[in-house]
Amino acid sequence: MHEQVRSSHVRSVGYCQQERVLEVIFRDGGVYRYVDVPADVYTALMAAPSKGGFLARFVKGRYIYRRVSG
Repeated sequence: MHEQVRSSHVRSVGYCQQERVLEVIFRDGGVYRYVDVPADVYTALMAAPSKGGFLARFVKGRYIYRRVSG
């Protein structure tokens, strides 16, 4: 299930704790799935004042991902 977020770059974020998969839908239509993401990273992302900044700093380049749409 996705939660819409307030962000200039990110539309919504979903997380599956069982599979440790973080899914991000960007405003440009891109949908990305990041694998092996710990729950605390998801929690920190949702609490971050800048979702795009958090993703750039703590997710991109640290977790394997694939673009699934967009």
